[in-house]
Amino acid sequence: MSLLEQGNITIHTENIFPIIKKSLYTDHEVFFRELVSNAVDAISKLSMVSRSGEYTQEVGEPEISIALDKDQKTLSITDNGIGMTADEVKKYINQVAFSSAEEFISKYKSDGDDAIIGHFGLGFYSSFMVAKQVEIDTLSYQEGAQAVHWTCDGSPQFKLEESPRTERGTTITLTLMEEEEEYLEAGRIRQLVKTYCDFMPVAIKLDGEVINRQKAPWRESSSNLTDDDYLELYRYLYPFQEDPLLWVHLNTDYPFIVNGILYFPKLRPDVDVTQGNIKLFSNQVFVSDHCEEVIPKFLMPLRGVIDSTDIPLNISRSALQSNRTVRKIADYIAKKWAIASRKSIGMIARNIFVAGRMWAPSSSLVP
Repeated sequence: MSLLEQGNITIHTENIFPIIKKSLYTDHEVFFRELVSNAVDAISKLSMVSRSGEYTQEVGEPEISIALDKDQKTLSITDNGIGMTADEVKKYINQVAFSSAEEFISKYKSDGDDAIIGHFGLGFYSSFMVAKQVEIDTLSYQEGAQAVHWTCDGSPQFKLEESPRTERGTTITLTLMEEEEEYLEAGRIRQLVKTYCDFMPVAIKLDGEVINRQKAPWRESSSNLTDDDYLELYRYLYPFQEDPLLWVHLNTDYPFIVNGILYFPKLRPDVDVTQGNIKLFSNQVFVSDHCEEVIPKFLMPLRGVIDSTDIPLNISRSALQSNRTVRKIADYIAKKWAIASRKSIGMIARNIFVAGRMWAPSSSLVP
């Protein structure tokens, strides 16, 4: 059999843009999470190059600022992170879905434990789900760098030109579609920050006011937390609920990374214990209210947080169920819960009896 042709398959932007606009995410609001995650990444990268000695200027207080302009119908997100050169914009923005995170981490991986949440690529392009035009104004940390301005209206065409910007960092400006103007409302932005970005480790400001909590207790050592700290988090995540009966702090970095706090709530007859209430995070970024695929079914009554970068969050639920790492994480959670709850099994049983529920722990509860 003779070979006629050999080469690489090319994905054209004119084909991928309609997919991005209509099908990249089910909920359009996820664009906000993606852009803020990119901003946190940029700040983490600056911290890495500063510690390596490659950048010797003042880093300043890291922050992300959000600006709304109802007259111009624009939403802007600004960070004081690492910034980009013209060549980096061409590489990381114009090459759709090209990831800079893996390359960056491999260079600076010995310089600390800063987590790179995401990366420019499809996450950045999620902005076109809500915007008719997207602009990037950026100045790299590199000495003598020229600031650049990138503009795209959602077609395969873009414009890259010099910018008068003098401050290190990046501003992403979205000119919103008419049907997406809800994102010009301060209340809507506050709600998005509370949902997705509340525990991100960088201050997020709107109108000069910090609007996120920043501190994620589950990323702390349990020795640094008091009972009041655990209860305060529970009350914040589940307002108007009675205090939990007990909790367990998850913290492991081998053979996978998992941080979290799981609570056993006081059950009531009107509570459906088959519905999961655990919140799933990845590097302090909220992902989902449901993680049935990550915890054993007999632990479904639990509430709390699981935070892991080792769970493949962008694959299907069926794939999650068959994923080997996810199964190992589920086993780890079950064993940790068994150890923590063994001393309190009587209290748990009484609570279940009073609630009038049949909750029969699997035999794996006690190793």
